[in-house]
Amino acid sequence: MRKALIFLLVSIPFLAFSQSTYVSPNESYYHLLDRYEVKSGQISPYVFTSVKPWKRSAIVQFIDSLDRQGMFTSAADRFNLQYFRNDNWEWARPETNERPAILKYLYKKKSDLFHVDEDPDFDLHVNPVVYAGVGKDSESEDLLFINSRGAEVRGMIDRKIGFYIFLTENQTRVPSYIANRVDEDRGNGSYPVIPHEGFWKGFKDGNAYDFFQARGHISFEATRHLNIQFGHDRTFIGNGFRSLIFSDHAPPSLFLKANVKVWKLNYLFQLNRMVGDVVGNSTGLKASGKYNDKYVALHHLSINIGKKLNLGVFESVVFNRNDSTSFEYGYLNPIIFYRAIEQQFGSSDNVILGMDFKWNLAKGVSAYGQFVLDEFVLDRVKEGKGWWANKYGIQAGLKYFDAFGVSNLDLQGETNIVRPYTYSHGTPNGSYSSYLQPIAHPLGANFREFIGIARYQPIPRLNLTGKLMYAQVGRDTTGVNWGSDIIKKNTTREKDFGNSIAQGVKNDLLIGTFTASWMVGHNIFIDASVVIRKSESPVARFNTNSTITSLALRWNIPQRFYDF
Repeated sequence: MRKALIFLLVSIPFLAFSQSTYVSPNESYYHLLDRYEVKSGQISPYVFTSVKPWKRSAIVQFIDSLDRQGMFTSAADRFNLQYFRNDNWEWARPETNERPAILKYLYKKKSDLFHVDEDPDFDLHVNPVVYAGVGKDSESEDLLFINSRGAEVRGMIDRKIGFYIFLTENQTRVPSYIANRVDEDRGNGSYPVIPHEGFWKGFKDGNAYDFFQARGHISFEATRHLNIQFGHDRTFIGNGFRSLIFSDHAPPSLFLKANVKVWKLNYLFQLNRMVGDVVGNSTGLKASGKYNDKYVALHHLSINIGKKLNLGVFESVVFNRNDSTSFEYGYLNPIIFYRAIEQQFGSSDNVILGMDFKWNLAKGVSAYGQFVLDEFVLDRVKEGKGWWANKYGIQAGLKYFDAFGVSNLDLQGETNIVRPYTYSHGTPNGSYSSYLQPIAHPLGANFREFIGIARYQPIPRLNLTGKLMYAQVGRDTTGVNWGSDIIKKNTTREKDFGNSIAQGVKNDLLIGTFTASWMVGHNIFIDASVVIRKSESPVARFNTNSTITSLALRWNIPQRFYDF
């Protein structure tokens, strides 16, 4: 694999066409982009919304096409249009100077602290990254905080090679329910992990952590329709708030990605190197030694049918060869059916299949969903006896933009249901996870969830977001695997038949959040938020109530959420 990657990275630049960098997954950013496509009532030919991130050049083509259709009508919409053009100005070329540059060189464009654009062979954008916030948790006497400092750099060389770098040094004290999750034992030992992150160490006293985040990629347009990307970052597949296929919940990971966009088709092949077992204690992860590698290979094909419907099918396989020290090169085949390879070589790797869809029912209304199939035997389903290996997940959602005729009021409802033991496997590193965190839904499996979201932009610089989430999860008792924790081997299951969703220790989870974000300057936000989380269960460690308030300043970084 190493030699193949070296050959690829050396040879492709000589074949490359005009290139663009990508906008990393960001909930509020992509919500606005999705809003305008659905308002148009038609599937856009410029982007396939179910595969994120998107290229900046495609975003500009997308918003320009919608502008010609008159989609940006309200004052807030016109503000958002200019925001996207400023944020991707190397492709939009708007007039962004509202005041003279600072010290002649800084903020010559309102979106960039420093940029180089005079040379047609070199494009560079450099920006600071800051996240400074404080908060209070009713379940803890300690002050919550987050302190992130870093830089974001992107650019192009010869308009053929795109590059992106994001670096931050972070210290944080998280809410008590997250701290409890960090210290919760996994399997037979203590494997503490911070949601969304990899390696960490303790910071000061109390539930505080120190971690470094590095993301980045290089990309090439190998042909007019084929894009190659190599880097260390996140991917999100789906049109919902959650993804049952591939989400941005787990830490960033090394990937090689090839994406073909031609005619009405979009085809993604992606190979990720992820992390299996990690070892640590309450003060941090073990820094010495090497953690086990695991790999996830994924194919996703989507097609636009008519002007309103997009259908997608996918397959993924989780595999590692630590026992035989052999990488399974057959999974590098970008177009073959993974199950055929698995059967050909007699392996028992974790193959997951499924589909997703998006249907723009009318201007401003969109339905979407996903179906994930981990394992399934029709005869067992007909028996109705709750066989453990009938493992699947279902998502269904609806979005309503400019709801009830109110400009910039957007509503969303979503349901996610995942059966016990879905995403799990019979080997230690075969689960659909990385750094002991689910690759798909943060709750893992064995749950039903209902989500309602309201977003309102009453004036251009103010965004109000309210979320209400209810989930019923079947938690594990000591020494018993009821199918919620996907890290546990499913060979340790409690029973073969009589399994049902939310079995085990019942945990009713209700989360309500409200956030007000004010954009002070381009990509500079002040966030005020309130989170009320109620977790009810017969087991004391799952029975908690928290009210969390916080105030934060963000600069070129998305909000950090713990919506689970």
